[in-house]
Amino acid sequence: MERGEGMPDKEFQVVTGAFGFLGKYIARILVERGKKVKTLTGHPTRPNPFGNRVEAVRFSFDEPAILAEDLEGAEAVFNTYWIRFGYGQLTFELAVENSQKLIRAAVEAGVKRFVHISITNPAEDSPFPYFRGKAAVERTLKESGLSYAIVRPTVLFGKEDILFNNIAWLLRRFPVFGVFGSGDYRIQPVYVGDVAELAVEASGRKDNVVCDAAGPEVYTFEELVRLMRRIVKSRARIVHIKPGLVHLAAGIINPLVRDVIITRDEVYGLMAELLVSGSPPLCPTRFSEWLKKHVSEEGARYASELKRHYR
Repeated sequence: MERGEGMPDKEFQVVTGAFGFLGKYIARILVERGKKVKTLTGHPTRPNPFGNRVEAVRFSFDEPAILAEDLEGAEAVFNTYWIRFGYGQLTFELAVENSQKLIRAAVEAGVKRFVHISITNPAEDSPFPYFRGKAAVERTLKESGLSYAIVRPTVLFGKEDILFNNIAWLLRRFPVFGVFGSGDYRIQPVYVGDVAELAVEASGRKDNVVCDAAGPEVYTFEELVRLMRRIVKSRARIVHIKPGLVHLAAGIINPLVRDVIITRDEVYGLMAELLVSGSPPLCPTRFSEWLKKHVSEEGARYASELKRHYR
């Protein structure tokens, strides 16, 4: 759709990445509540699952005036834009810069509320660029003067997730599954639909708020893998691998799936327990119960990060 065509005739909501994972859940809630929705996306020509109910325009990070124009009149902006890992010319540094441009454009456009999706345990001195970059964007938002909500999910599960789906896929198809290190580091899954509900609820508040979005169950990573192995009825043997061998393990699997299945930072970030919240869980859906209901779908097909975002 060309800019200027079909523009909402009343206040509307902006969701960055409404054709993606979390963004799609947020947009669906807004549409079901009768809201006008626009998405800023890197893939505006992809099939629109919402039809004419969601207007799609391309990100204009290199044209600040156009970016601000696309946000003008927005009641709220839900920002899910980020990258899982650097690829090609798209680095974490560029992702931070683009996020900061979006925040400045929201200020210029007079956006009433900015809901930013961050991550648990961000820190500007983190050794991991994912968490370090998220912290830098949070600081920019807090200093912007915008009314804001910052929602910090742990690690998302749900239909179309990548991490848990691909763990199930590996368990279904390989005789061995490697757990890095001891496997006793913790992980706290959170349902994507619960996070979307929390983000939409936060958009209606007036106060500035920062909250973790975490589910009610906490597992060690090995407990999680063993739970999934049992539910998907896998016979894979679980073995322990030295974390330093992540490149070797990924080097074996990556060519088979034509993707980046895991990175060194993801392994060490998981082992540092950065995907666990220290706050009471705000999201009710239990991963174990959800997996039992969706066992036939989870891991039935491999979910490619490169195909979803870069190809």
